[in-house]
Amino acid sequence: MDERTKQKYEARARVIKAMAHPSRLFMVDELSRGERCVCELRDMIGADISTVSKHLSVLKDAGIVEDEKRGLQVFYRLRVPCILNFFGCVEDVLIANARRMSATIRK
Repeated sequence: MDERTKQKYEARARVIKAMAHPSRLFMVDELSRGERCVCELRDMIGADISTVSKHLSVLKDAGIVEDEKRGLQVFYRLRVPCILNFFGCVEDVLIANARRMSATIRK
C-alpha cells in the first residue's frame, strides 16, 4: 500500500473510531432529528456535562458534528448528514447476522 492510500484509510478509520461508542452513536442519531444543546444531550444520555462534552469533542474533531455558541449555551448539529447512511449499513449487517444465527439454530 502506498503512502497516499494508507493516509486515506487512516482518515477513514479516525471517523469510524470517533463513532465507536454507544453514547456517541446515540448523539449522532439524535442530532439527525435536529440540533441540540449540550444540556439536552446530557439529559438524554444521563451522564455528566463533562462526559457529554468530551464525546461531542471527539465527534467534532472527526468532522462529524459542528457547534455554534449562543449566549451561554452551545448547540450541536450534524456537519454531514450522510453519516447516517453508515447507520443503515450497520443495521443491514446486524439483520444479516441475526438471520445467519437463526438459520444455524434451526439446523
